[in-house]
Amino acid sequence: MSKIEILEYQPCWPREFQEIKDKLSMLLGALAVQIDHIGSTAVPELAAKDIIDIQVSVKALDDPKIIELMVAAGYVFKEGINQDNLVGYQAGDSELMKLYFREAEGGRAAHIHVREIGRVNQQYPLLFRDFLRENEEIKQAYGKVKYELAQRFANDIEAYYAIKDPYMDTLFYAANLLKKKSDN
Repeated sequence: MSKIEILEYQPCWPREFQEIKDKLSMLLGALAVQIDHIGSTAVPELAAKDIIDIQVSVKALDDPKIIELMVAAGYVFKEGINQDNLVGYQAGDSELMKLYFREAEGGRAAHIHVREIGRVNQQYPLLFRDFLRENEEIKQAYGKVKYELAQRFANDIEAYYAIKDPYMDTLFYAANLLKKKSDN
């Protein structure tokens, strides 16, 4: 991977997401229950890497048509990236399973995560995104953490994520606790 670079929020990110979403919607049809803009580019005024993160929620992750259609359209399937990591869950837990694709050659840089609807890893990025959208100080703190990590570990993606991921998990669990309290 090239150098980790964090950019200030770009107003074009929502439009770029919508363009990719439209293509995925046409491609996957009813296989895609919903397609969401996730990650930092989905949070107004949050600094981010210039990569559009997308979550495609499906009913059944093991439907072979998903991979067939995506690969036939030129998306790059990363077979070795088939689960997320989340503190409190073991590797191989079905709650963390996913399919992962990158953009087609020459396409807009994108991470496309296909996850089964209702699983914890499908709910995580939506709750995380919404929590940042609704909490200005937490969003600013998260942006600062990302800038600092990118400066200190610009050429070491493993170190960058070794610190960033547990920080994100902490925010997810805090958001989840607040959601449960507000639901009661």
